[in-house]
Amino acid sequence: MNNNKPVTPIEKLTYPIQEFLHKEASGGILLIIATITALVWANSPFADSYHHLWHTYLSVNLGNLALNYSLHHWINDGLMVIFFFVVGLEIKRELLVGELSSVKKASLPIAAALGGMIFPALIYSIFNFGKEGASGWGIPMATDIAFVVGILALLGKRVPLALKIFILALAIVDDIGAVLVIAIFYTAEISLTSLMIAGGLIILLILMNKLGVRNLLLYSLVGVALWLAFLKSGVHATVAGVLLAFTIPASARINTKKFFNETNSLIKDFDSAGEHGDNVLTNPERLDIVDQIENNCEKILTPLQRFEHGLHPWVSFFIMPLFAFANAGVSIGEGLTSSLVNPIGIGIILGLFVGKQIGIFSFSYLAVKLKLAAEPEGVSWKKIYAAAILAGIGFTMSLFIANLAFASPELLDTAKVGILSGSLISGIVGFLILKSALNKK
Repeated sequence: MNNNKPVTPIEKLTYPIQEFLHKEASGGILLIIATITALVWANSPFADSYHHLWHTYLSVNLGNLALNYSLHHWINDGLMVIFFFVVGLEIKRELLVGELSSVKKASLPIAAALGGMIFPALIYSIFNFGKEGASGWGIPMATDIAFVVGILALLGKRVPLALKIFILALAIVDDIGAVLVIAIFYTAEISLTSLMIAGGLIILLILMNKLGVRNLLLYSLVGVALWLAFLKSGVHATVAGVLLAFTIPASARINTKKFFNETNSLIKDFDSAGEHGDNVLTNPERLDIVDQIENNCEKILTPLQRFEHGLHPWVSFFIMPLFAFANAGVSIGEGLTSSLVNPIGIGIILGLFVGKQIGIFSFSYLAVKLKLAAEPEGVSWKKIYAAAILAGIGFTMSLFIANLAFASPELLDTAKVGILSGSLISGIVGFLILKSALNKK
């Protein structure tokens, strides 16, 4: 690769999106591996050890505060807060400078996401209204962007960037919907005292932002306190991650012109402070200049960028695969048939596969025809339809909501079979239709 090749304006504009998609595609592969491993283990002669592992308890004592939870709980209510924090950072970035930053840009993905949430919930409710599985209506509303991007990666560069951006923006809006559903409808008994403490911490975070605090450690410490407050409040702890993300500063301490001038001057000072090839460690003046350049680099990057850049690999390559490994392991032996004919299983499968494609495609088509949104440039309706089917891969967020919806292990296992089946069907059919659309000249 020629590193001296000039970078075009469009490449500069789409670089953050391309970098995000690359990480999501790689993370999607790990998700698949983790899911298959969990299913194999949970259906092997060693299945008991799989379930016993996640029910191992880990205690942490902070003064008078004692946290004694299973590994499964630590993952779902602890590590997944970081996942939702990164989701919140991505939402904020898209609202400020991305595909949701203007009405013109946001109209189509918002319309598509609304259809993709309403129809799956309706279809699920038709099969489960008034029954024991009624509370699971939020399960088929979700889209797992990591899996979707992983499938798009299998088709290579033939997939138009405009289609990838459409799916990404749709998934971001979908995440907003999922967070609202979790916060409003999947909440236990409320502790007003804990909520008041959480409210005070959010005000503190906003004040820190307004006063120009840019230290990531300070935001992290207050963020941990916010998580603890939500953990004890009754509102699911992952909501703390999203709220924290929206208080993180999105402005740099210095502008690009000042960064360029100061850094350029420092580089000249660095050059004149010693001979070429000198070890920086033996030259205090050069070492001081390097520290100043590093400080300038921190100033030009916003805290939002620094958090997102630092945490995204951990979320994609560790937290989400670990979540899948801990939650996807369900026995699919004799109970497979009964799960697939159960109203919960049927509702989830049809919600993900049928509801998603009908909702996303119909709302997208109507939004364009009513001139409420613009059709993505160079993207045919067949490709949008294929994307709508792929959005039926609900996996990570669907599993997460299922854990909140069902306390009964039997109902939860049925839901997991439905999620895996609906996601698998959506992935295979969506891939084949998109591949067919891309093969046409």
